[in-house]
Amino acid sequence: MTVKTNASMSRLIASAAVAFGLLAAAPALAAGGAAHPRSGGFSFEGPFGVYDQGQLQRGYKVYQEVCAACHSMNLMHYRNLGDRHGPFWNPKYPNPNDNPVVKALAKEVQVPDIDSETGEPIQRDATPADKFRSPYPNATAAAAGNGGAAPPDLSVMAKARHDGANYIYSLLSGYRAAPAGLTIREGQHYNPYMAGDLTPFWTGDKHHVPEGGFIAMPPPLRNGQVTYDDGSPQTVDQYAKDVAAFIAWTSEPKMVERKQAGFGVIIFLLIFAGLTYASYRRVWKGVAH
Repeated sequence: MTVKTNASMSRLIASAAVAFGLLAAAPALAAGGAAHPRSGGFSFEGPFGVYDQGQLQRGYKVYQEVCAACHSMNLMHYRNLGDRHGPFWNPKYPNPNDNPVVKALAKEVQVPDIDSETGEPIQRDATPADKFRSPYPNATAAAAGNGGAAPPDLSVMAKARHDGANYIYSLLSGYRAAPAGLTIREGQHYNPYMAGDLTPFWTGDKHHVPEGGFIAMPPPLRNGQVTYDDGSPQTVDQYAKDVAAFIAWTSEPKMVERKQAGFGVIIFLLIFAGLTYASYRRVWKGVAH
């Protein structure tokens, strides 16, 4: 009985050792994974960070002139551009609908509407109350116009991706030529910051699968594509950084107020804790414990 038990234990230990060895070896055989996003050095990072209004204005320009041709922002209205801590916030206009800059920006855009007299579809100048114009009438049209892959809405993209703004910045500025040995299908582009499994398309050493994945969107940015009036560099890196900051703001427009409120709550709790302790000491002064 003892011999059988010892034999069973030996087999169990051997099986566990083999399983542990396989688990330890698994990472070496796994796909390369996405590269870790580069830091954009954004002003709004950290507990006391705030949005850089100039950067948000540049980011809106990049979005409007480049990204808006394919990507919608269905949760945003033009009036939001004039919200507190937003790109075009002006304390003289607490109601963003009255902000002349916001009005002018909205007027530059044509949005679909219905003629109130004839019922026919028309195009008119947008107003601050309108949502950001969508480039496609519906998701089916968006997919049909982009090879079957509908461009995602960017309203909260920074919240939907790990390391939000840094991820967007890295992805937009991170397009690379495909490594030798990587088979790319037509209509696909290699990006080391795009999540994916390149193992099926990799003909090189299976222990050194490249980082990244394929993305249907071709490189959207190029140097000199958008004109900046404030003297900022007109480079792919700067464009990517600015539009990433803008998308971070659309994803969390009340971030600064949230941080300020949290800081106030912490101060209140510290004061309350101090008063509570002082009261405790006073009430129980001279009483043996």
